[in-house]
Amino acid sequence: MQQLAVSTELDFQSEIYKDAYSRINAIVIEGEEEAKENYINLAKLLPDCSDELKKLSKMEGRHKKGFTACGNNLGVTPDIVFAKEYFSQLHQNFQDALAAGNVVTCLLIQALIIECFAIAAYNIYIPVADPFARKITEGVVKDEYTHLNFGEEWLKAHFAEAKAELQAANRQNLPLVWKMLNEVTEDARLLGMEKEALIEDFMIAYGEALANIGFNTGEIMRMSAYGLAAA
Repeated sequence: MQQLAVSTELDFQSEIYKDAYSRINAIVIEGEEEAKENYINLAKLLPDCSDELKKLSKMEGRHKKGFTACGNNLGVTPDIVFAKEYFSQLHQNFQDALAAGNVVTCLLIQALIIECFAIAAYNIYIPVADPFARKITEGVVKDEYTHLNFGEEWLKAHFAEAKAELQAANRQNLPLVWKMLNEVTEDARLLGMEKEALIEDFMIAYGEALANIGFNTGEIMRMSAYGLAAA
């Protein structure tokens, strides 16, 4: 209820709001573009799942168009240069894993970390979004659960051989989430999204994903908390 109350006080046409929105909107647009490319690349590593992964990629492309329309609706130009830099380390880690054929690391980055990050952000954003963006985001978040489910199911089926690589990839990549979150704390706040709520929603989604794959409670607590002190 507190966040719903905040939304009535937001001035979607103020320069302060639009300035913050130019970066947050760019992040979601670039995030969907990265996801679109990542799923196409994963299809090369997982030819047996190629058709499904290509469908996921097309969905991400539609999401990008939807979020581009959200910016246009407010008359905001997304700061894509900022967003590309924002994703640069996670992008590089995915590319490195792809080049090495490390499908488990690629899935952890895209299908777990990025999807859980998106689900948390979209769920927190929906109650405080402008009416146009709310409709778009409600549709997108339903799709993201489908993408998360693909990663969960594949990793669950290969858990025994994937476990050690998942733990190593988590150590490398999860701290980047907290760094990325810190970079946009103020912009998110100006859009009515509190950092603590984003962290909580991410931790819940990520912890549930790890449990679904096969990790026990102690392992999940250790993995989820990795790098959290930086947040």
